[in-house]
Amino acid sequence: MADTDAGGEIGAGPDGTAGGRDRDQEGRARNARPRDGLGRPLPYGSDGVERQPEGIVRSPAETLAEAQELLDGGKPFHAHEVFEDAWKSGPEAERELWRGLAQLAVGLTHSARGNATGGARLLRRGAAAVSQWSLRQDSPRPHGLDLAGLAAWATDLADRVETASGPVEAGAEAPRLRHP
Repeated sequence: MADTDAGGEIGAGPDGTAGGRDRDQEGRARNARPRDGLGRPLPYGSDGVERQPEGIVRSPAETLAEAQELLDGGKPFHAHEVFEDAWKSGPEAERELWRGLAQLAVGLTHSARGNATGGARLLRRGAAAVSQWSLRQDSPRPHGLDLAGLAAWATDLADRVETASGPVEAGAEAPRLRHP
């Protein structure tokens, strides 16, 4: 569905001009609308949740600590953005791991938004990705991650989401990325 401004103009920018597009400093199209805690766009001028800055290079420990804090705070969309940075900037050998973690966060996002079909599908896709990565690398606990536990969490949540009558509570369903 196309974004519309208050007057119904498709593609209207924050200044209300028809056909205007939000752009970043490099001129790439970027939606500057504020977002809620689950990443859903809000009307221009609304108070939203601060978005995660893009393109931040973090250590794996920093990535996991920030993502866990966001997950615990009920912001899986934002955690997905942190994982996406790791996926795009990390070593080639770990890209599928971080991509799988991003899929788990997006699956939780969709589940919390009430999209049972998309949420369950992404949770299962993420579970498969982290499980397959672990088997190929023979590394069940990279960076202290509990990949088997995350895959089990995702599969269980996917099953529950498919039979639930509404959205899940993102913060209450947040996984533990690392176990002591």
